[in-house]
Amino acid sequence: MTKNTMTDQEMIQEINQLRREKKAVILAHNYQVPEIQDIADVVGDSLKLSQEAAKTNADIIVLSGVHFMAESVKILSPDRKVLLPVYDAGCPMADMIDVEKLRKFKEENPNVPVVCYVNSSAEVKAESDICCTSSNALKVVKSVHSDKVLFIPDKNLGDYIDRQLPEKQVISWQGFCITHHRVKTTEIDAVRQQHPEASILVHPECAPEIVEKADFIGSTSEIIKYATESDGKTFVIGTEMGVLHKLRKNNPHKKFYLLSPALVCFNMKKTTLRDIYLALLNEEKEILVEEEVRLRALNSLKRMLEIS
Repeated sequence: MTKNTMTDQEMIQEINQLRREKKAVILAHNYQVPEIQDIADVVGDSLKLSQEAAKTNADIIVLSGVHFMAESVKILSPDRKVLLPVYDAGCPMADMIDVEKLRKFKEENPNVPVVCYVNSSAEVKAESDICCTSSNALKVVKSVHSDKVLFIPDKNLGDYIDRQLPEKQVISWQGFCITHHRVKTTEIDAVRQQHPEASILVHPECAPEIVEKADFIGSTSEIIKYATESDGKTFVIGTEMGVLHKLRKNNPHKKFYLLSPALVCFNMKKTTLRDIYLALLNEEKEILVEEEVRLRALNSLKRMLEIS
């Protein structure tokens, strides 16, 4: 048997053995493919994965997600070996801002604190005052002692926060999630007609006109929690399709539909069981963050975790 001829079940057995031998933990985002969610030690949104990374005692952390998530894990757990099984699994929204652009944005808005969405590079986090995730963005922005904040890089999440907190002026960078931004109002109107009994749950990374038409707005974990605890039986999910696996698995008597076929993040779908296996076997695709950048970015992430 070679690594190229193993069945999925054999691959899982090898992963489990390597995980025990190397004292490794596998953290997977809610958008990962089902077979990876099923073998992960922790499955969650960016906030959950950050919290778990901050407290793990594993020697090796395998982050099944995208690059900025693995960087965040390394920032919070510098003494652990952090592996990203597919090194080029990136985030187009995170790439829409860099340090130079952020510094210019700050120069144009002097003395205004920067709230940085966790979907960003370590260097951008290091240049910011505090981080947030979609789960805690409202709480974080509300905690900032200023009537103005710069919000980077997601204009849709920034717009949502701005409308929720009239006492604050949220000045947003014009970045966006290419996956959530693809959802069209015609799709949400059509699904209302097709499933009038359904509750429509959407992520705040969707455009404002989509968010306005939804019944519930929340992060991936909040969407999962709402649908699980609700008395409703039918739901339309307006975030990346990966969350459907956990929803259907944990709620077999409920029906779930995807709001748009465009809700697929190809970067999140790059990682396979074989990638996890090879990362553990060879301890390859390690994430490193320059220490000076790490320490400054750590301050932004710590401030977030203290509020969460």
